[in-house]
Amino acid sequence: MIQCPAARIGDPIDEIDTPALVVDLDALEANIRKMSAFAAENGVRLRPHAKTHKCSAIARLQIEAGAVGICCQKVSEAEAMANAGITDILISNEVVGRRKLDRLAALSKRIRVAVCADNSDNVDDIDAAAARFDTVIPVLVEVDVGGGRCGTHPGEASVAVARHIAACRSLRFGGVQAYHGPAQHRRSFDERRELIRKAGEDLARTVDMLASEGLTCEIVGGAGTGSYAFETASGVWNELQVGSYVFMDHDYALNLGSDGSRVQEFHHSLTIRTTIMSTPTPDRLITDAGLKAYTTDCGLPVLADLPGAEVLKASDEHTTISIARPEDRPSLGGALHLIPGHCDPTVNLHDWIIGVRRGRVECLWPVDARGALF
Repeated sequence: MIQCPAARIGDPIDEIDTPALVVDLDALEANIRKMSAFAAENGVRLRPHAKTHKCSAIARLQIEAGAVGICCQKVSEAEAMANAGITDILISNEVVGRRKLDRLAALSKRIRVAVCADNSDNVDDIDAAAARFDTVIPVLVEVDVGGGRCGTHPGEASVAVARHIAACRSLRFGGVQAYHGPAQHRRSFDERRELIRKAGEDLARTVDMLASEGLTCEIVGGAGTGSYAFETASGVWNELQVGSYVFMDHDYALNLGSDGSRVQEFHHSLTIRTTIMSTPTPDRLITDAGLKAYTTDCGLPVLADLPGAEVLKASDEHTTISIARPEDRPSLGGALHLIPGHCDPTVNLHDWIIGVRRGRVECLWPVDARGALF
């Protein structure tokens, strides 16, 4: 059941109930503008990944700023976005199973939707679903350029799947998908650059082989918040499918720039607002947000607004924080803001995103695709 939002439009920030997912609208909009300007200046398309925010209101802001559409990871996620008016979606993932494929084909009758594949048997199943619904679905070959997850090997293996797509009556070959996930979180600038350089070589070779067979790649997609500049500089990718830049979680902020210092190109726009519910000792306090309000797969959250304090641990309903200077300890009932380690799964724990500007609640956005896992 969708819960009521923790605030009302016009409320002062201090009246937001907690725990709550809060977005600084000025920071969010600046992040969107910056990535859109980068894509435009470098002549690449921008198709942001909606798995980060799962929110159609944010997707619309991205499209209004110049994005050609969005990415989703699941059919149900794409359905939620389509129901909210988003009309150009790439499911940058494999979709397997007749029920899901029939929903994909039905969706393609309503909007422009493409999907990825890395297996010819799956291609046949997508073709059959498209035929049942009398539609044509663009299919991209996912190429494993080093992520070690889904995807065909670069070169002939990818070309073979592309040939299979092109031969299907109800499919259209749409290009290639090549996302190097592990490269996003390698802290060293040089290591990230080298991983994408190697990925770009393998991808360029694959695209050239496809072209020699008359298979043109409309989309050569991929890239992430930690590497997008490298993919762009390669000249191989023509579509950036970045996601986390809108919120900029703590894990991405740990990446290093070319000079070896931390680089933070985008603002931390997303925080979890949490209330101090206990002050059991002078150097320790407890707040009311825990593992049901944020995830810790990329580490504990960090405090946005209490210098010298450290998050020690998270439990189901509590965050334990140590205070370096007891005299600076906030009072019982005061609020703090936590920057999550990983924004994507954190957002999926909430029904609402509360947008704030100049100290007041300006908007309440439903997380349209919360729990869209299938």
